[in-house]
Amino acid sequence: MAGRAAVPEVIWARPERTGRGPRPAYTRADIAAAAVRTADEGGLDAVSMRHVAAALGCGTMSLYNYVPRKEDLYELMVDAVSGEHELWEPGGDWRADMRRVAHDTRALMRRHPWLPKLMSPAYGFSPNALRYLEHCLACLDPLDMKYGMKLQLVAMLNAVVTTYVASELATAERVRSLPWSEEQENAVRIAYLGSQVAGGAFPRMAAAFTEDAGPIDLEAVFATAVDRVLDGFVPRG
Repeated sequence: MAGRAAVPEVIWARPERTGRGPRPAYTRADIAAAAVRTADEGGLDAVSMRHVAAALGCGTMSLYNYVPRKEDLYELMVDAVSGEHELWEPGGDWRADMRRVAHDTRALMRRHPWLPKLMSPAYGFSPNALRYLEHCLACLDPLDMKYGMKLQLVAMLNAVVTTYVASELATAERVRSLPWSEEQENAVRIAYLGSQVAGGAFPRMAAAFTEDAGPIDLEAVFATAVDRVLDGFVPRG
């Protein structure tokens, strides 16, 4: 007999429990917390139905009664950590508030290094994510712009933060695997780069390095990236 056809569904549209039968042993919050702990300790690859079930102290097949798909488990995880966003009373300066949003999001992703891998529009409309999005729009109330454009601003800012943090995390992971110090490697690479640029084949790069020889201030780079996004939404005229 042919199997039942797969159909898309949203976990938040399903009741957590029905009115019949015994009370479930675990809530979605319990499951999400166990999955988040697993990912924080072992990375996203450590998150499996088996591992999360073990963290809860139940059988793997029992967990499927609560979370039918691994994708649903990911969605619970993203929603759980989205609840860590600080939601403050907007101060009336939309640029300052959105800078604060960017730094808050960066800190959140640093606390949960697996999060950038799960940043997807598909997970953007869970309960906690919606509260965060509504907060961002409240911060943008002073900006005279249609809500559709404000949503674009939030999306672009999140994309920049996600990309930046993903690069930070990848760099840190690579450094941890090196058999020498980061400073030793940087010295060797800078010496090589200097020898190539000094040869005259790359005059524009030579000019760039002459203008700013470094070292690179990564915090300033992040702040500049955020401001560039915000600059693009300042009303003209």
